[in-house]
Amino acid sequence: MKENPIRSLPGIPVLLILLILLATAGWMLLTGVGVAGDDPSGTRVAWGLLLGLASFVCLFGLYMVEPNKAAVLSLFGKYIGTVKENGLRWNNPFYAKKKVSQRVRNFESGKLKVNELDGSPIEIAAVIVWQVIDSAEAVYNVDDYESFVHIQSESALRAMATSYPYDQHEEGQLALRSHAAEISQHLQDELAERLADAGVRVVDARISHLAYAPEIAQAMLQRQQANAIIAARTRIVAGAVGMVEMALAELQKNGVVELDEERKAHMVSNLLVVLCGERGTQPIVNTGTLY
Repeated sequence: MKENPIRSLPGIPVLLILLILLATAGWMLLTGVGVAGDDPSGTRVAWGLLLGLASFVCLFGLYMVEPNKAAVLSLFGKYIGTVKENGLRWNNPFYAKKKVSQRVRNFESGKLKVNELDGSPIEIAAVIVWQVIDSAEAVYNVDDYESFVHIQSESALRAMATSYPYDQHEEGQLALRSHAAEISQHLQDELAERLADAGVRVVDARISHLAYAPEIAQAMLQRQQANAIIAARTRIVAGAVGMVEMALAELQKNGVVELDEERKAHMVSNLLVVLCGERGTQPIVNTGTLY
C-alpha cells in the first residue's frame, strides 16, 4: 500500500456555488407552492426539492486540511488517494476522510529496566523524533500507527541495550556510556527498519537516561572508581619511568657524575618515590659520603 496523491477542488468556490444552488432551490419551492407566485407548479417544486437535496448532500464533500496534514480518502473501503493541499477542499461527498498528521513529533520512552551485555541490570530511556511520510501505509498497514511507533521504539531500545556493555572494558569496544553517537545511530537504524512498514521516518533517536539499577549502583560506582585509580596510576608510573630514564641519560651524556649500578639503583628508587608518591616528599640532605 503506497500513497497515491489525488487532486481536489478548492472548497471556498464550491461552497459559494452550493449556497447559491440552495438559495435557488428555496426560491423554486416558494414560487412553486404559490407563496411567491399565484399559480402553484408541481414541476417547479419537484426540481426545487431535487436541487436542494443534491446541494445539501454535496456539502458533505467539504473538508479542512491543515498545514503538514493529509486527508486519506476511501470509498466503501477502497483506498482512493491522499490530498495534501491546505485549506478548505472538496471531493466526492461519499468519500470517507481520515486525517493524518505529517508533522515532526517526538516522545520519550519510559525508563526501561534491562540487562546489558555483561548481565548487569540498568535503567535506560530514549527520546525518539519521528514523522509520517506515507499516509496510506500509516492508515492501512497498521491498526494504530502512533501506538505502533511507541511499542516498537521500546522494543528496539531493549534489543539495543542488551547488545552493548554499560562501560568499555576493552580497547575499541563500543559501550553505552562512552559511545553515545554510535549507540544513537544504531538505535535509529533499528527503529527505521522496524517502522518502515508503517510509513514512518525516524528523524533522530538518542538516549535520554542511562544508569545502573539502584540495587547495584553502589557496587558499580566502586568498580568505576577502582578502574579510574588503576588507569591514573598506570599513567603516572609510565611517566615516572620515562623521566627517570631521561635523567640518567642526561647525567651520563653531560658527564656530570659517574654512577655505578648500585648508585643508579638508589637514584632510580628515590626518583620513583618522589614522582609516584601521592604526597610531597621531605628531602634529607646527606653532608657525608654516599656510603
